[in-house]
Amino acid sequence: MDRNEILNRVQETFREILNNDEIVLSEEMEPKDVDEWNSLAQAQIIIALEHELNIHFSLVELISIKKVEDIVNIIYSHVS
Repeated sequence: MDRNEILNRVQETFREILNNDEIVLSEEMEPKDVDEWNSLAQAQIIIALEHELNIHFSLVELISIKKVEDIVNIIYSHVS
């Protein structure tokens, strides 16, 4: 799975969890760039991605998430 595929997967998960099909993510986006992206939504997104991709985010990884790129990097490190 390449970074673009991961970003698409993350985007679909954001859309599903936040119930907003119009979300278009870029790796530079932060929570302030997506109205519905708060701490509860982030937890739901991470849990959904873990289940969907059969991976586990460590506590250190979870704490390091500041933008979409961080999520993509973590997933990429688990699936590559």
